[in-house]
Amino acid sequence: MSSSTAVPGQSPIAETAPQSLCALEPRVPADRLVAEMVPPPRFDSVRFDTYVPDPNQPSQTEAVQVLSSFAAGLGGAHATGSARRRWFGKKPAAPTGPRGVYLDGGYGVGKTHLLASLWHATPAAPSLKAFGTFVELTNLVGALGFQQTVQTLSGHRLLCIDEFELDDPGDTVLVSSLLGRLVEAGVALAATSNTLPGKLGEGRFAAADFLREIQGLSSHFRPLRIDGEDYRHRGLPEAPPPYSDGQVTRAAYATAGASLDDFPALLGHLAKVHPSRYGALTDGITAVCLTDVQPVPDQSTALRLVVLADRLYDREVPVLASGLPFDRLFSDEMLNGGYRKKYFRAISRLTALARDAKGLVGQ
Repeated sequence: MSSSTAVPGQSPIAETAPQSLCALEPRVPADRLVAEMVPPPRFDSVRFDTYVPDPNQPSQTEAVQVLSSFAAGLGGAHATGSARRRWFGKKPAAPTGPRGVYLDGGYGVGKTHLLASLWHATPAAPSLKAFGTFVELTNLVGALGFQQTVQTLSGHRLLCIDEFELDDPGDTVLVSSLLGRLVEAGVALAATSNTLPGKLGEGRFAAADFLREIQGLSSHFRPLRIDGEDYRHRGLPEAPPPYSDGQVTRAAYATAGASLDDFPALLGHLAKVHPSRYGALTDGITAVCLTDVQPVPDQSTALRLVVLADRLYDREVPVLASGLPFDRLFSDEMLNGGYRKKYFRAISRLTALARDAKGLVGQ
C-alpha cells in the first residue's frame, strides 16, 4: 500500500509504509521447524577451506583436520541395522572415531563457522542433517513432543547443536535424554556451548563442565579445544553513533520491506511471542528500524532481545536505530553476571548489523 506520508520535520514522501514487528504474531508449523534446521544464511557459504587458522594457534589447524576426517567418516549408510554393525562391529571398514565432537573455545574463534562447515562437508542429503541452536532444539521438542522428535531426528546422519545452553537444568536433562536416544539410533553429534552462570571470569565454556552436565553422553564426545583471542580482551565493540528519529523514520519509509518500531514497544511485544517464532517474525523483513533505543530494563527482557539479535544476525538483516548506541543496552550488572557472554554476543551482533545499515540513510 503506497501513500504520501509526512515524516515529522521533513517533507512528505511517497513511499510504501514500513511494517511493524509489533503487529506480527507469526504461527510456525512444526514441520517448518524441522525443515529450517540448517545453517543460517550467514553461514551458507562457509567451508573448512574458508576458515583461516591463526598461525599462532595450532589448535585451529588441528580442529579443521579432525573435523574434516569426522565428516568423511559419516559418509556411509545410516548407523542402524547392518550399517550400525559396521560402525560398532569388531572390524569396521575404516576408523570412525567418536560419535560426537564438542568444540571447546572462546568467543570469536570461529566455532560456528567450523560447526557449519562440518554440516556442509558431511556427505549426506540436507534432509539427513540437522543444524540448530540449543534453543531451537528445545523449541522443536516443545512443538513435536519428545517421542516424535526422537522419531523425526533418528534417521539423520548428523545433528549439530550450536550454543548448547546449560543455564536451565531442566532443559539440559531434556536435551541430554534426547541426545542419548539419538546416539542409540546411530546419529552423530557435534556441539558448541555457552558459559555456565557463575563462570564470570571464563571466556570459554570448558569441556569438563560440558561433559559433566551431559553425564552419560560424555563418552560419545571428543572434546576439541580451539584456542584463540578471548572475547574479554577485545572489550565491548564500539557501536556506530545512533541516528535521529527522523533519519530512522525516513529510511524506513524509503526502504522496501523495512520495519519501523519504537524500541520499548518492541521489547514489550517480544514477551508475547514465543522465542521459537522470532525467526518467523522477521520473514520478508529487509531492514529493522528502531526509534528510541533505551537500556534494557530487566534480565528476562534482555534474554529475549539476545534471541532476536541472533535471528537477525543469522538472516543478515541490517538494524538502523535512534536513541542509545547498542553498546549501552545492558547494565554493568548484566555484563558482569552469569549471562554476560550472551550479552556480549548480542552487542557484537547488533553492532555489526548497525554498521550494515549505514547505507540506508540518505546523504
